[in-house]
Amino acid sequence: MSLSWEDIGPKAQARLLDSIPSEWRIPEDELPPSSQLDVTTFPSKSGLLSHHELAITDALASDIVTQIASGTWKAVDVTTAFCKRAAIAHQLTKCLTVMMFDDAIARAEELDRHFAETGKTIGPLHGLPISLKDNFNIIGKPSCVGFTAWAEEPMQVESTIVGMLRDLGAVAYVKTNVPTAMMIAESVNNTFGRTVNPLNRNLTSGGSSGGESALIALHGSPLGIGTDIGGSLRIPSAMTGIWTIRPSYGRFPHFDARSGMGGQEAVGSVHGPMARSVKDLRLFCEHVSNAGPWLKDPKCVEIPWRSVTLPEKLKIAVMWDDGIVTPTPPVKRALKEVVEKLKVKGYEIVEWGPEGHQKALELIAKFFVADGGKSVGKILEVTGEPWRPEMKYYEDAKEIGVYDLWQLQKERTALSKMYLDRWAASGGVDAILCPTTPYASVKHGDFKYIGYTGVYNVLDYSAVSFPTGLYADEKADVSPQDHKALSEFDEAANKDYDAAAVHGIPISLQLVGRRLQEEKMLDVAERVAMDLQ
Repeated sequence: MSLSWEDIGPKAQARLLDSIPSEWRIPEDELPPSSQLDVTTFPSKSGLLSHHELAITDALASDIVTQIASGTWKAVDVTTAFCKRAAIAHQLTKCLTVMMFDDAIARAEELDRHFAETGKTIGPLHGLPISLKDNFNIIGKPSCVGFTAWAEEPMQVESTIVGMLRDLGAVAYVKTNVPTAMMIAESVNNTFGRTVNPLNRNLTSGGSSGGESALIALHGSPLGIGTDIGGSLRIPSAMTGIWTIRPSYGRFPHFDARSGMGGQEAVGSVHGPMARSVKDLRLFCEHVSNAGPWLKDPKCVEIPWRSVTLPEKLKIAVMWDDGIVTPTPPVKRALKEVVEKLKVKGYEIVEWGPEGHQKALELIAKFFVADGGKSVGKILEVTGEPWRPEMKYYEDAKEIGVYDLWQLQKERTALSKMYLDRWAASGGVDAILCPTTPYASVKHGDFKYIGYTGVYNVLDYSAVSFPTGLYADEKADVSPQDHKALSEFDEAANKDYDAAAVHGIPISLQLVGRRLQEEKMLDVAERVAMDLQ
């Protein structure tokens, strides 16, 4: 007799905990109390990690590959350290869905043998542990993407990026939690539960790559791979103050990654790296691009990684708000302070209005439910799993016909042309600077607006979310008494804003370039970050 959806979740969570070696498990009475909201220092104080393992897990990905390639560190020691720290991170935040510790350590030992015998690495990512969002398929492991129906189904075909990373020398060791169907901006589902923000466990780590966000913030991964169809790389990265890039469609291989909405291609899903530094993003982007992904993924474009030369004086267009939701006080303050600092550094700053943004958000909302929610609904039906409340929009949706879908796609193309013409007439704007989200973070269940990211999914623009080095401050970031709501979304954002709740949370912003400008946007973001120090 098959299990009901109510039984599958607890069983999956118990099985996951059982896959943690007993010596890495934290006794109940030694876990941080629920009243301790910030658990980012717990791993280093837990006693489970040696000084060497702490040094390894605190290192950046780009430094780790250098240490391994020089023979200073062994791949097996690096992999073991991150397996342990990931196990700790999961016990604090529920960030994982699959643990592959034995396989990963065996792979690292194999890499060490190769290095000992040849004196050479097998590739530029030799020995680097890389975490994967749950939807990337590894043969023999499930990719449930939040659905109880898929919780125990071993995958038969490997995702293209998984094989490419292995060929480059990387070590896959964990997969990370996502929301149901990966279509909620917080990582919560009926199979593995809710992932929380390690900086404040009362707040969300975002979605849909929220497991990656929490894991990386706890240094349980040096480099993670997430996906983005409406902000799913940038939103969770902003919630914990880490780095990411949303590439244009076709830049990196996305073939055979699992989806709850397979066939929805009006807005293309892309994948990209998440890490604690811009140079770690570049490490992934450069080596994956130069490995010929267009030979393995039929939708990849043939563009190896390029060097770019930035102008001496960057021209940045600032969008203060999108005309729909005013940024909450921390984000509004951060944007203002960043702009003032860049002016002092000699940047040319111009204004950028939100023309077309309302239309873009109307389009993305219609595209996502063009099938009337059938794709998600049919998967839920298998176990009788109910719709999560966050997906009410999908549950109530009505299917549109092919003709109506084509009309929407015509509108999308016209919008893209309008935006392209605006940029061409801007006099050489290098990037748009704007919020990644209206929030620094939010309490669980309060993330209700993806407009600042979603518009650039519709346009398919390259975008980097980066930490500004500024933090929410309950004294400085007070809601104005005379706030005039721009929309119902704006009214909700203002009503839900709690200055005390987000106090101390890092504030991120977004730098946006045109299509396929990944190299330029990483260089622009790197320069901006350096000039903000």
